[in-house]
Amino acid sequence: MVDKTKGPQVQSTVKDESLIAVRREQMIQGAIKLFKEKGFHRATTREIAKAAGFSIGTLYEYIRTKEDVLYLVCDSIYKQSMGRLANFEIKEGTVDDLKSAIREYFLQVDGMLDELTIMYQETKSLSKEAQAYVFSKEFEIVAVVERLLKRCVQSGEISMTDKQIHMAANSLVVQGQSWAFRKWALHRQHTLDEYIEMQTTLFISGIKGF
Repeated sequence: MVDKTKGPQVQSTVKDESLIAVRREQMIQGAIKLFKEKGFHRATTREIAKAAGFSIGTLYEYIRTKEDVLYLVCDSIYKQSMGRLANFEIKEGTVDDLKSAIREYFLQVDGMLDELTIMYQETKSLSKEAQAYVFSKEFEIVAVVERLLKRCVQSGEISMTDKQIHMAANSLVVQGQSWAFRKWALHRQHTLDEYIEMQTTLFISGIKGF
């Protein structure tokens, strides 16, 4: 049974935790570039090792399978996301705070286009246990937005039921992700700032209409 708060444990023959962290970060950064170019299935462990800057033998000291690398990539992406989303938690519950948080989230997405695209394309290749952990991280991101909306309700800025909050939070997360998946088409007519402004206006208008 996998602890969904910690995720599956990737085995390593190396005992030095600080060295494991350094090597795996090299591995993650190399894999992200490689998966973007070739996709997860076409990339080989030998190519991942080369992209990371070490030998195939060294690679297998820190992971057991290629799927372990994909899991580490997905876990790293979510940890980055949650670290940046921590800024949202200090908002006071005004619509202006909400607008500011939406902008921060959309900027975060724009800064992680390759990572998010890889994650959503390749998560299906993970084990069921690893998938469950990754999906639980997605729920945590939605929960951050839900807490923001609830504070706006508590402050009297908006009026929403819990079900409406849940739906709106999921919608906002998807709106941000849409920039990652559709930037190739959207940027022809919209700058990032324009996209953020229009999506924010649509979102705020929608929740005020409840």
